[in-house]
Amino acid sequence: MRILVTGGAGYIGSHVAKTLALAGHTPVVFDNLEMGHRRAVRWGPLIEGDLADRGAVRAALEGTEAVVHLAGYIFVGESVKEPSKYYRNNFANSLNLLDEMAAAGVRDIVFSSTAAVYGAPAEVPIPEDAPKIPINPYGESKRFVEQALEWYGSAYGIRSLCLRYFNAAGADPEGETGEAHAPETHLIPLVIDAALGVRPPVALYGTDYPTPDGTAIRDYIHVTDLARAHVMGIEYLRDGGASAALNIGTGLGHSVREVISAVERISGQPAPLNIAPRREGDSPVLVASALRAREVLGWEPLHSSLEEIVRTALEWSRRMAGKA
Repeated sequence: MRILVTGGAGYIGSHVAKTLALAGHTPVVFDNLEMGHRRAVRWGPLIEGDLADRGAVRAALEGTEAVVHLAGYIFVGESVKEPSKYYRNNFANSLNLLDEMAAAGVRDIVFSSTAAVYGAPAEVPIPEDAPKIPINPYGESKRFVEQALEWYGSAYGIRSLCLRYFNAAGADPEGETGEAHAPETHLIPLVIDAALGVRPPVALYGTDYPTPDGTAIRDYIHVTDLARAHVMGIEYLRDGGASAALNIGTGLGHSVREVISAVERISGQPAPLNIAPRREGDSPVLVASALRAREVLGWEPLHSSLEEIVRTALEWSRRMAGKA
């Protein structure tokens, strides 16, 4: 299939494009390169464009059979300070895409959602039917798109699979792509770069959470496992699968201090850090119940031990530091 991948020049998008290509599909990357990288587009053509431009979206959809929608802003803290930016880009621009899909007769979409739709959940591990009460505009912008997809399904026949990511981490084991955000806000690359001496000490946001060691707990999923879920999702929809929302995680949580310890152990270097207050909009614990993804897609994480995540991310960071 020829599949449009919005945001395909980014961290997750480049891994998805590679995995689609390995499965025999043609990923057509649609990206404005605001946060993505031209060098990350290696497995199919690049269309440089913005979802705010409906004409560009319409042209990009020509000849495609399905969409993987990854484009969007991702920074929780920024979303609290600039909610308009997140609602406009993540939600309004997604409506542009869905409207053009409906007009073009492209009916299948895998949507990049997030565990942030759950807010501060009362139940952990979090099942898909847990209440959706986001505590930041980023999570709410994704929840809005999920709701829109339900109604677009009823009205226009759009079939959707919403993948609620937990914490994507790690890098391509073959070293062809990896994490390169600017600015970088994700914990694992920040800790690794602090240990390698290419960044200042990492900020540890909050040591007074109601967790065993006082630091926030997250469910880390290797980005190659995450990418494989998208490919399986597209094929599931093309085989007539019903619309659904699925958690993509491991069901296991690691605290910030556990991650720091793993980086220090695997790198052989201390990771300097500074203690900082909690960030507004952060939940104490986010861990997935991932049973439904296994039942619906037959998907399970294969590379998501903390050891493999840190090792592949470390190899990527060392490679990038060597190119600097």
